[in-house]
Amino acid sequence: MGVRTLIIPLFLVLFCCVFGCKNTRPNPVSENAYDLPQIKDSGELVVLTLYSSTSYFIYRGQEMGFQYELSDQFAKSLGLKLRIEVANSVDELIRKLLAGEGDMIAYNLPVTKEWKDSLIYCGEDIITHQVIVQQGKGKQKPLKDVTELIGKDIYVKPGKYYDRLVNLNDELGGGIQIHEVTNDSITTEDLITQVAQGKIPYTVADNDLAKLNKTYYPNLNIDLSISFDQRSSWAVRKDCPELAAAATKWHEENMTSPAYTASMKRYFENSKMMPHSPILSLREGKISHYDDLFKKYSKDIGWDWRMLASLAYTESNFDTTAVSWAGAKGLMQLMPATARAMGVPPGKEQNPEESVKAAVKYIATTDRSLSMIPDKQERLSFILASYNAGLGHIYDAMALAEKYGKNKLVWKDNVENFILLKSNEEYFTDPVCKNGYFRGIETYNFVRDILSRYESYKKKIKA
Repeated sequence: MGVRTLIIPLFLVLFCCVFGCKNTRPNPVSENAYDLPQIKDSGELVVLTLYSSTSYFIYRGQEMGFQYELSDQFAKSLGLKLRIEVANSVDELIRKLLAGEGDMIAYNLPVTKEWKDSLIYCGEDIITHQVIVQQGKGKQKPLKDVTELIGKDIYVKPGKYYDRLVNLNDELGGGIQIHEVTNDSITTEDLITQVAQGKIPYTVADNDLAKLNKTYYPNLNIDLSISFDQRSSWAVRKDCPELAAAATKWHEENMTSPAYTASMKRYFENSKMMPHSPILSLREGKISHYDDLFKKYSKDIGWDWRMLASLAYTESNFDTTAVSWAGAKGLMQLMPATARAMGVPPGKEQNPEESVKAAVKYIATTDRSLSMIPDKQERLSFILASYNAGLGHIYDAMALAEKYGKNKLVWKDNVENFILLKSNEEYFTDPVCKNGYFRGIETYNFVRDILSRYESYKKKIKA
């Protein structure tokens, strides 16, 4: 008995020593250098970043984001595995770096005198500036000069955008109608959406954020700059000159590489809109060329085949060759990792039958993961939302709904409102959220569109 009681604590001590020390980095104030040679010995590059639509997020269970992809390409060039650590603010990013909790910050970190003594800025020297976000086509011609802002209504969040407008207003002698949007549930990206929809005339955003949102809303104009250029880049600790040099060299050599160019296009150039077409033949009662597949496999999950058709329409417009901005492929737009997990043979992602079969298998798996929702019709909305966003973000939205006194087992007007709020820092940094930032408006509309189209199909097409 005495020997056993000694063995267990000893095992726990060893376990903590092995696994507790695994993810630490030496404190930079210590005498032990931890630069590129030591990082290479560890086999792992630990990158610090922030959740955002331009840096890092989880989509359908996969890590994504422009800064994430560049970090991954850089780590691979060094023969290293990438590990991402997410902070909640720029100040926390720097604190974590200086405390040795990461090797590098991969984020557009503003270059300031304040941090030059403790950081080495490295990588690409990014130039950002603030722009007016306005409609490019419509009744009014886009503004082309800052003097035209006089008398105009501009809606902005508190902080740097508001401050810049106040200063600009002073420079112009007054007259800009500045509306400070203090509602915490509305983000800058929400305001951009409102401009695209014609609900407000103007807002302000950094040019990279504006550029990304223009891929969702082609009717936007983001050409009018209203601020001085701000330099930003990646950063490492002052005692990591070799890592800094490697990052800068990698950027210089790879900015025209196919992988770098593909990442740039994915986030800032390629349209995220999917073109859609009408029902194939009302007279013949056909929704698409793939109705037989929907009828065959929908039985496996107890769905009306027209619901499966509505999902496919929203995903791919029945185009088996479709590849989304995120890399989802085929009729049912499965992500590569999901397709593999559901048994799609390599190279068969765009085979319609393989795609439908795998999608149905994935839906069945998701259904089981949402078995805590007793009402089958209600669960359907959650399954559709998970298909679009990934289960993690839906679990987060459910947790937020419960925290704020809403029914976490009801989608409409309950959990759907919290998937919308997952693009808001106040909510995605909440301790109940495990998956960070998410552009929830896409999922919110996705579920509503599919259910609405299904009702339309039911009226026009026989089961």
